[in-house]
Amino acid sequence: MTFTELPLAGAWLIDVDPRGDERGFLARTYDEKEFAKRGLCTRWVQRSTVFSPKAGTLRGLHFQRAPHEEIKLIRCTAGAVYDVIVDLRPDSPSYLGWYGTELSAENRRSIYVPGGFAHGAQTLEADTELYYQMSEVYRPEAASGVRWDDAAVGVEWPMGEPMLSERDRMFPDLRA
Repeated sequence: MTFTELPLAGAWLIDVDPRGDERGFLARTYDEKEFAKRGLCTRWVQRSTVFSPKAGTLRGLHFQRAPHEEIKLIRCTAGAVYDVIVDLRPDSPSYLGWYGTELSAENRRSIYVPGGFAHGAQTLEADTELYYQMSEVYRPEAASGVRWDDAAVGVEWPMGEPMLSERDRMFPDLRA
């Protein structure tokens, strides 16, 4: 596995290192010792799958409020997404910074999202699926979000006007 530290404090991209032959390949997607060596979460208490049948679907920008912040490890298992993280930690040097990257079944890349970040993804292909590992269980009373088009953040989404849930459409702007 190759770990690349991102410009947002505490966030990482993780690429697989396939070892193969004529049968195909094998690649680790998680190694507790490698995560621990970098001070990253090694305890995942919940795993979820999200499936979106249509390209252009946007989910996010979601997070859980303190004291239930989630650390997430996210990988695309089918299709492709433009995956976005936003640093919402007021004391962070990268506060309100965002980072976007393509996660796809083809590139097999994962993104490590620290607690205190919002996360969102826009599907680039139909029939896209994401696999999430979380450090905290989902708590509806702590669930929150930031508008996908909040000017205070300025995320540049790749596919124009997205398909959104009513809940995601109604999230407030950060400075409202």
